[in-house]
Amino acid sequence: MPFVEQRGSKHRVKWWAGEYLDSGKKKYESESGFDDYDSAYDYGLDREYEVRHGTHLRKSSGDLLFKDYSLPVWLPDQDLRPSSLKTYQSMIKGQINPQWGRRRVGEIDIPEYIAWRNQLNQKAAAGELSRTYVTDILMVFSMMMSDAVERYKLRKTVPMPPATPRRGKYVKKPRKVKKPLAMAPVYQLAVNAYVVWGFTGWAYIWHAAFAGMRPAEMYGLQKQYSSPNWPDTEPDGKLRQDAQERYAKTPATRVQYQHQWVNGRMALVDPKYDSHRTLVLPPFLAKIHEEQAAAHASPWLFPAMNGGPLLGTRFEQSYWHPIRDGSPAREARRDYARPAIPAVKEFAELPIYRLRHWMKECLDEEGHSEVAVETRMGHELAGVKGLYSNLTLKMEADIIESQQERWDGFQRAAGGLWMPPVPSSLPVDLSTEGESQLKGPDGLPLY
Repeated sequence: MPFVEQRGSKHRVKWWAGEYLDSGKKKYESESGFDDYDSAYDYGLDREYEVRHGTHLRKSSGDLLFKDYSLPVWLPDQDLRPSSLKTYQSMIKGQINPQWGRRRVGEIDIPEYIAWRNQLNQKAAAGELSRTYVTDILMVFSMMMSDAVERYKLRKTVPMPPATPRRGKYVKKPRKVKKPLAMAPVYQLAVNAYVVWGFTGWAYIWHAAFAGMRPAEMYGLQKQYSSPNWPDTEPDGKLRQDAQERYAKTPATRVQYQHQWVNGRMALVDPKYDSHRTLVLPPFLAKIHEEQAAAHASPWLFPAMNGGPLLGTRFEQSYWHPIRDGSPAREARRDYARPAIPAVKEFAELPIYRLRHWMKECLDEEGHSEVAVETRMGHELAGVKGLYSNLTLKMEADIIESQQERWDGFQRAAGGLWMPPVPSSLPVDLSTEGESQLKGPDGLPLY
């Protein structure tokens, strides 16, 4: 039973916390400041009820500072990929700890959370933070608070208010509108990439546009997992045998890894969502792969300009931006000069990820099955549809046929396009090839 004693004009109550001291004696907790005996006694009874039913939180639990909980306790317990851990750590250090780090975990309440959430939303509205970034910050904080309640028993409830039914007029969330893309801008990107990066750039753009691999997956694509070497070079014996039977007459590339920084070092890790998959290649892309693989000695299919891994470069600034945004002519510097590169206005401000999305748009437009498209993208279909679906050889053959027809149709409509010469491992000067050869489907110069 709780014990109540009077302290001056107030009352204090003590109750057994359900634990024992090292000496074997019962450990008691107390609370002061009650105006009368009954309220103090009732408070003690409530705490003892919680102890009996296993819902009691030690009074000292919520005293843990948030900064001593977030990174030292919570983050190491998360079973996440290295890239996700790095992202979470960045959000905690940059946004969450500066707000809550010096507060006790058990003190954070709903009004304070709402005020912080509104502050973040205002920054998003003003363009100081992206809307997606704000959503991710709130998601991580919500997970931390949920774990503080359920896993670590540091507080009884979360400080996020419960969801309430929507009221008022429905307002559709803004969504960036994607403009349809034709083949000509993709071709110009490939030409620009050849100027910047040699045949590797040419191959990289077409692979991104027709294989649809994620950038980190392309960074980690090795020759042994790419046509024409794979599947004969597949180290897994069972997978090699199955793939040799299935793809005996069909060029294919295996998505086995992505290349990422892990604890400050480059590492090959599993693809996002463990989306290991095999991508069949249309004949034109298979030929580009074969030429690319024979053009250099690097184990990477798409090596950087210095022959090393792309992960070690400033890809956005040194590769993608001049390919996308163009670049003025450059005089000979070290090994080569570079002619002026035209901007591709259809890709203005867009990430290279847009090529992956373009591939999906093309496949959807051509009427391929959802399972074929999503499998090629590295996605899983949810629910019963995903459980009973299966990627068949006919589906893969249809993708090859439609992609090859898209390539051939563009070539026919253009009436002759510039194509790169024998692969070169270094960027080359295209000025001697004649700008008039860069023609679009209407037969006129592209840019």
